[in-house]
Amino acid sequence: MFGRSAAWNASWNASSDASQRHEERVRRGFWPKAKRVAAKLPFAKDLLAAYYAAFDRQTPLQVKAALLGALAYFVLPADAMPDILPLLGYTDDALVLVTALRMVSGHVREEHHEAARQALARELDGTR
Repeated sequence: MFGRSAAWNASWNASSDASQRHEERVRRGFWPKAKRVAAKLPFAKDLLAAYYAAFDRQTPLQVKAALLGALAYFVLPADAMPDILPLLGYTDDALVLVTALRMVSGHVREEHHEAARQALARELDGTR
């Protein structure tokens, strides 16, 4: 299963209540949903890299906010296109994520991508 590394799950000081709510919602909802669907998503590695970057202490606050917004959109059950629709359900999630990643691409480092590859490989191999 996808493991949670303490290095990546460090708390960061959010400046607003809304940011803190997004962070908590992402922390609670991300891994259960990722376990259910990530192996089927063509953008799974980017999704996981965004998660690791969002919770990295070295990531600037404004970058975390953009990534957490995109990750919250993935986690939330209600969005522009319901996730249960075949083929199209995650299109809007992918577009939101790609847009956020392009905005902050310089802050999603190779170590985030490597952690994402390892997490996805563990899930696909069935190892914990």
